[in-house]
Amino acid sequence: MDPPNTAQDIVRCDLCETPVPPMCCDICHINLCKACVGEHLSDDSRDHKVVPFHKRGSTINYPKCQKHSPKTCELQCKHCNIPICASCVSSGDHEHHKKVDILKILTKKKELIEKDLQELKKFIHPKFQQAASEIPAQKVGVKQHSLKLTAALNKQGEALHKEINSLIQRKQSEIEAMDEQHLAAITTQEDVINKTLHEIKQVILDLQKLLDSDDVCLVSEYTSRNEEFRSLPAQFQVTLPTFSPQEINSEQLYQQLGSLSQLVITYPLIDEAARTTEEHGSLKKTPGAVSSPPARPLSDKPRILTDIPTGYDYLYHVSCLSDEEIWTSGGNEIMKLYNLKGELMKSVQTKSGDIPRDIAVTRSGGLVYADPKDSSINLVSGTQIQTLITLRGWTCRGLCCTSTGDLLVTMTSDDDKQTKVVRYSGSTEKQTIQWDEKGKPLYSSGYLHKYLSENRNLDICVADNDASAVVVVSAAGKLRFRYTGPPSTSGESFYPYSITTDSQANILMSDNNHRIHIIDQDGLFLRFIHNCGLQRPWGLCVDSRDNLFVAEVKTGKVKKIMYYK
Repeated sequence: MDPPNTAQDIVRCDLCETPVPPMCCDICHINLCKACVGEHLSDDSRDHKVVPFHKRGSTINYPKCQKHSPKTCELQCKHCNIPICASCVSSGDHEHHKKVDILKILTKKKELIEKDLQELKKFIHPKFQQAASEIPAQKVGVKQHSLKLTAALNKQGEALHKEINSLIQRKQSEIEAMDEQHLAAITTQEDVINKTLHEIKQVILDLQKLLDSDDVCLVSEYTSRNEEFRSLPAQFQVTLPTFSPQEINSEQLYQQLGSLSQLVITYPLIDEAARTTEEHGSLKKTPGAVSSPPARPLSDKPRILTDIPTGYDYLYHVSCLSDEEIWTSGGNEIMKLYNLKGELMKSVQTKSGDIPRDIAVTRSGGLVYADPKDSSINLVSGTQIQTLITLRGWTCRGLCCTSTGDLLVTMTSDDDKQTKVVRYSGSTEKQTIQWDEKGKPLYSSGYLHKYLSENRNLDICVADNDASAVVVVSAAGKLRFRYTGPPSTSGESFYPYSITTDSQANILMSDNNHRIHIIDQDGLFLRFIHNCGLQRPWGLCVDSRDNLFVAEVKTGKVKKIMYYK
């Protein structure tokens, strides 16, 4: 529940903070008291329209025409998807194009905004609020369950200790029994020896008497017993017991302790309804919540499903906005959005008028492009172009958007002697990947393009054309492998152009031999895509259904290819 309004919520003049200002500027969207109106109107760097506060929002702020300043645009060209003024219409640039009153577009957009606002307030926000409110209980549940597991483990440990102590006592009893048996044997032998010893003592006394006696008869009857006493009683042989400890197998003991089932966290696969919702921007899939797709066999005969002419003399890049729309760029300053019927849906010109170095689509559906003229990376959102990053001393050679919303950029130094991959979150540099574990460069120097793609396992794959290799590193920047072509084609030249990855974590790259390589996430060559009518393939991208889009340099066509069965 929202907290009640306080005195701090009162509307104030944006210049002097006087409470309850009676006026506002409908162009600048600021509140004004009467004393500050003159000061605000004195700023002639832009237009102003001061109206009573209760009439705020009544002024239509028409966009300025970029070609015929300072005229305003009251129409929208549906074909070019840009606002135009009366001079644009009379110039003939938009002849035969459908034109719509910009107020109608504004009305429809506001209706859509109102609809989205109500959906956010009534359904989406409460749903997420409910989910957020359940998180603390879930965390408490984790701790409580952990305590239960620990108690069960300790109980089993106590049982094992008790059983071990019982076994030790059994062994001790066996030792004591053997001791009793051994002592009994010794006692028996002791009795025999003592008895004989007693007899020997008596014989000695008798012999002493005989020696002192003069009785001839008594002495003559003497019979010697020395032979009888010369040998000791039979001695028993004993083999003492020994203890041979069994080697302790910690793994067996660990298994004996009991088994602990694995924690299983299942993320639902996106169905078609959810996919539609995601494409329209209502709900986004949680970063990292990626369900492993079932393994799919590659097709022995890839086939072209769609052939889309783009009108470029030279076509270099293609990037999927959705399963039904693709962004393209080529040998001029215009970036074009097409649907699968080949219809031009939108076109955008780079701010500098230069050819874009590379393009990519963000998770939220924005278009990012690299402008070589000022080494900038820009975001196109609607009709607005915002500069995200300006490189200093470096030039962009390729870019891609990651599953977590970061931006990966390959760049070379202005003297073409160093190359690195940099990860950005917005405009903030988060990570630099340049050297291997021995301090050697991961990537070749040189001015040629170095397109890249993030794999489903978060590996970063760079098509290093100068090095004639695809360089794959982990998300942490550790080198995993280099791919220089399959062994069967070791005699052929290999210059990778563009690169992409699919839901199976396979890596696809176009090369200079009119074909596309497919390797798995560990660099094992799987097969080629060729002999299906491809002509000098360059740019690559894959949609959510693992259909491959290929930009052909010379024909200016984008071909949609099905390469899984």
